Amino acid sequence: MSHSTPQAIGAVRAPLPNPALVREPLIRAEGVNKHFGVAHVLRDVTTRFFQSEVAVIIGASGSGKSTFLRTLNRLEAHDSGRIVVDGIELNDAVTNLDAIRREVGMVFQQFNLFPHLTVLDNVTLAPRRVRGVRREEADAAAMELLTRVGLEDHAHKHPFALSGGQQQRVAIARSLAMSPRVLLFDEPTSALDPEMIGEVLDVMKDLARSGMTMIVVTHEMSFAREVGDRIVFFDHGRILQEAPPDQFFEGQQNERIRAFLGQIVH
Repeated sequence: MSHSTPQAIGAVRAPLPNPALVREPLIRAEGVNKHFGVAHVLRDVTTRFFQSEVAVIIGASGSGKSTFLRTLNRLEAHDSGRIVVDGIELNDAVTNLDAIRREVGMVFQQFNLFPHLTVLDNVTLAPRRVRGVRREEADAAAMELLTRVGLEDHAHKHPFALSGGQQQRVAIARSLAMSPRVLLFDEPTSALDPEMIGEVLDVMKDLARSGMTMIVVTHEMSFAREVGDRIVFFDHGRILQEAPPDQFFEGQQNERIRAFLGQIVH
């Protein structure tokens, strides 16, 4: 799919789009800055994300990509600039935060499942507590989601009885149970053994095919090539380039990015 995105460094400038055809972004970040003490980890980050888009954020460790992802649902508060999600500006207002976190799901590196709850209860907890969904309705919806991620037979097990890949698939189902408009993934396969990575990526690919809006921080370049609509490259707290996968991987002119790709793409 094609979206209006910031001009990629080193790319041929495309004709300006017809304003009548430009969609309103689902998420807008404008001049976002974030400090941790004296470390300036996000530097004037400006970008947009659109409904049904799969944006893949990559970059070296410490480049700011995960911090930026966490600002999109206020797990990290930005110091300056603006972040607007579905028309709601992220700030300290509790009502705004509650509204955002109902609409923006997140899947972490570590699965963060409640060990004392069954898989089914992990998935149904938020809908019942936050949205007030009746137990029977929540259970039925959760079983549909567990079937979608291939874990319907494990509904009554506890997390310790599952592999890492299975736990991460439960975590994805748990996020989907809140019917979010967008899912954030923070290196969802980095804590997995290599043989378990594929099963999680397959679920993510299925979500992308279904039209789920996804913003994914990952080192899985094959996923970025195959599924991403846009690659966003972070370097020292800034977005150095945004481009479609074919242009990013095959026609790359930026020396810094070429050096990065040379280290991780085989």
